[in-house]
Amino acid sequence: MNLVNEEITHNVFGEGNIVEHEESFITVDFNKNLKKFVYPDAFENFITLNDRDIAKSLEQVFSKRKAEEKVLEKKRIEEKENQMREQQRREILKNHKIHESSQIVFWLDETEQEDVFTDWKISTGSIQSGKNKGQPNKVARLSANSAGILTARASDQQETERLILGLYMVEETFTGNLDADGMVPSHTKYRIQLSEQEAEKMPFWNYYVNKNYPDRASWNSGKFRYFDNIWTAQILKDLIALKKDEEQIKEAEQFLEYFCKMNAIDIDNIPEANGILR
Repeated sequence: MNLVNEEITHNVFGEGNIVEHEESFITVDFNKNLKKFVYPDAFENFITLNDRDIAKSLEQVFSKRKAEEKVLEKKRIEEKENQMREQQRREILKNHKIHESSQIVFWLDETEQEDVFTDWKISTGSIQSGKNKGQPNKVARLSANSAGILTARASDQQETERLILGLYMVEETFTGNLDADGMVPSHTKYRIQLSEQEAEKMPFWNYYVNKNYPDRASWNSGKFRYFDNIWTAQILKDLIALKKDEEQIKEAEQFLEYFCKMNAIDIDNIPEANGILR
């Protein structure tokens, strides 16, 4: 909007006429007394356009500019927060040697199956005996590179019928120290819930092998088990192939990329799953 020749009122110098309008300033003639002002800031503080229609149009320009500035400021804040999180992640990885089985698989009871996909956190359970009885089970191997695999089977089902219901990355600043409630917190972005149809095609024992008993599908007790990093990558890879929705495929691909980055896994060379059922 070019404002040359528009009449204005300054709250100190009085009536004037705009004789020059550049990108970031205007020049006003106050009865042969020329003065420069920052544009558009001057109109928000001490200069008023005499033509109300043009003044209204200028207000709309200001409103649009403020909205754009808000978006840019929000983006700057988000970028700064992302940089801080990335720095925290780097520090954590720098001081944390990645264990080959630093993932965790949970056995969900019926209540947890209803709540976990709302709260996106799960308890490690409590110690059953000894001086620490009642305290949360510790998960020393877990850190920012860990994922939680969520599984379940009905009480009348065989262990080989255990299904994968979902998975999530652990919160990016998690260091293995649990709060009093013993919950493992999730990342705000990397979370996947499988549909019933998808879960039916994702048996847990397609991936898991007990190295002490490689021919036995057994999980008699315990809230959780540690899980191999490569097995988790295999789950994500198979899940991508299973998905039909483009947006869900993209989300799963981003999850896999992040997981492999956090666990120093070559995403192009993930071996085929070789669990007991395979």
